Amino acid sequence: MLSDTNKAQFHRDGYLMVPGLVPDDVRESLLQELDSWVNESRGHNANYGFDTPDGKARFDLERGHNAEAPRLRRVANPADISQPYQNLLFEGALPEVVADLIGPDVFFHHCKLNNKFPGTNTRVEYHADHPFDPHTNDDGLTVLLLLDDMDESNGCARIVPGSHRERYTHFCDGKFIGSTDPALFDQFDSRAESIVGKAGDVCLMDIWAMHGGGPNLSKDRSRRMLITDYRAADAFAIMPPAVPSRFYRRIVAGKATHVARLREGTMEILEPYPDDSFFGLQGQAAAGSAESS
Repeated sequence: MLSDTNKAQFHRDGYLMVPGLVPDDVRESLLQELDSWVNESRGHNANYGFDTPDGKARFDLERGHNAEAPRLRRVANPADISQPYQNLLFEGALPEVVADLIGPDVFFHHCKLNNKFPGTNTRVEYHADHPFDPHTNDDGLTVLLLLDDMDESNGCARIVPGSHRERYTHFCDGKFIGSTDPALFDQFDSRAESIVGKAGDVCLMDIWAMHGGGPNLSKDRSRRMLITDYRAADAFAIMPPAVPSRFYRRIVAGKATHVARLREGTMEILEPYPDDSFFGLQGQAAAGSAESS
């Protein structure tokens, strides 16, 4: 599906926008599921849904969440509990464009929904995705599906072009902090490009690309995004997945293999973190928890 020009742009910048890849009717089916989870969250005052493979909460609530103003900021692996998400992520155009870049053999790693309600302070500090889930090689993609129109006013993602060829530690004083050194944030801000697009657009991002995103400061615009990680079938995990799915290593293009491909070099290895999502790891407290230091 992708042209040689598309592929060259991806390899140069570390990301590629694909406009209108997901049809409106498919996107609406995903949003209907999300709306039902938001309504369900009104009956909870802390993270909930501990039916996940690692026993962490599936539904992560932002501080300030309540029944009148729900703040469901993340759903871990919606594909584990929703057929519309499975249909989108396991077959059709999405795995096809992924295979164009890291195929022919590709497996599904995990997915999550990030939900920035209008006027909320949820932000994502600059980080790369590979350090959360180190594998034997680096052929992996993070797919960002825009479920709403997205721009700077409602907290769009920002990606640092070319940073997939660079390496930055995600540790501080020997502890994995889920981001790079905060002293680098201004540098990344000056280099980053805003991911502006329409609902249904997709951004394909290298798993080493540095990215983040600010809060949704708009008064009436949601910013909902589905984030999905895929890996080459010959990439094998060095540690258990940070956000395990019951569909982990499901082949979505090509075929499986039992032969691991290794890259030369070194990589940092994190200890599993106790937080329900990496928002807590980055110092953003969840509903019902003690204030983060």
